[in-house]
Amino acid sequence: MGNDLAAFAKENGVKYFMISYTDLFSGQRAKLVPAQAIADMQKDGAGFAGFATWLDLTPAHPDMLAVPDPASVIQLPWKKDVAWVAANCIMDDKEVNQAPRNTLKRLIDEAARDGMHVKTGVEAEFFLISPDGKAISDEYDTASKPCYDQQAVMRRYDVIAEICDHMLALGWGPYQNDHEDANGQFEMNWTFDHALATADKHSFFKFMVKSIAEKHGLRATFMPKPFQGLTGNGCHAHISVWDETGKTNVFADNSQELGLSAKGRNFLGGIMKHASALAAITNPTVNSYKRINAPRTISGATWAPNTVTWTGNNRTHMVRVPGPGRFELRLPDGAANPYLLQAVIIAAGLDGIRSKADPGKRYDIDMYQLGHTVTDAPKLPLNLLDALREFDKDKSLKAALGEEFSSAYLKLKQQEWNSYASHFTQWERDHTLDI
Repeated sequence: MGNDLAAFAKENGVKYFMISYTDLFSGQRAKLVPAQAIADMQKDGAGFAGFATWLDLTPAHPDMLAVPDPASVIQLPWKKDVAWVAANCIMDDKEVNQAPRNTLKRLIDEAARDGMHVKTGVEAEFFLISPDGKAISDEYDTASKPCYDQQAVMRRYDVIAEICDHMLALGWGPYQNDHEDANGQFEMNWTFDHALATADKHSFFKFMVKSIAEKHGLRATFMPKPFQGLTGNGCHAHISVWDETGKTNVFADNSQELGLSAKGRNFLGGIMKHASALAAITNPTVNSYKRINAPRTISGATWAPNTVTWTGNNRTHMVRVPGPGRFELRLPDGAANPYLLQAVIIAAGLDGIRSKADPGKRYDIDMYQLGHTVTDAPKLPLNLLDALREFDKDKSLKAALGEEFSSAYLKLKQQEWNSYASHFTQWERDHTLDI
């Protein structure tokens, strides 16, 4: 693709660039820069007041510069005169260590020094809802088991097909789209890639889905649990590790249990070891815990875990190994930060490999029916505060992610929890007014 954004603009008829970064709360921040100015911006970065977004900075800090990474540039398929480009955050000529994309890049480099290249795919579920956010957008989508409903998916054909057409044009290799387990819910899959490329695509995908939904007079939400009684939005991650050539999957070993190599088991062991702590990042909102600790939904299953267990090809556990050479982490939800999701997977996995962590006992039971019989596996946090406390206690995971990042994340998320805890609700009035 080349490294010259000015040349990219000239070759592709781009008039403006969206120089974009993602903050600690998954907010996508951007400046719209005319192509005539992009050469200077590519060299020096676009200036932002970091305090004005969800980063642990003050109004007294100097400008934070978002330096675009030309390898990530994407021309908007629905607005060809604009291109989106992910940026790395710099301040005083140094990387902003708490910035999510910087955190991920550092961990990718760390894994590469050990000869490991993490490849991942994500399954980013979303709802198409009314503009006011109060209802699903399709009044006829009422089945008690709506998953794969062909009538319902075709009623939203214009939206889904337009998004898929764009992914095809971008060369992402989309391979299936479906109506998911909740009324109004959809999932679209594209080919796995190196962790940074997947994170950039994931970030852009959320922007694209919301934009196309708005174009059609709808609203898209990745909120973990937007509707009580319906299955929530997961963001399952499929994980494998490859050698320096990128051609050999070092997780694959058909002589081992489920085709997962010793190194793959150790990586999985790291995920299991840090599961309760990494939930603070894979499930980063108050609402997240209404998904992973939900009662049975209308369809009969939540499709979300609540216990730290792993299995073979069985969707009722936190981790499943659906085939040789990879595993699926089913814990993350739609609120997960695209960059921090990948970063915490790598951090936990690297620790697992270095400590030769064992993933523990494999369970093949139906956790939704027989989960009560598992008494020796940790339960996942019940709420965001519990998750933050688990993360704060996990010194090795915090160190792997970086102390500056971990401190900033914990500080801002604790403030968010305090805001939630001090908010008066109708539930309190309903249950306490007459006491």
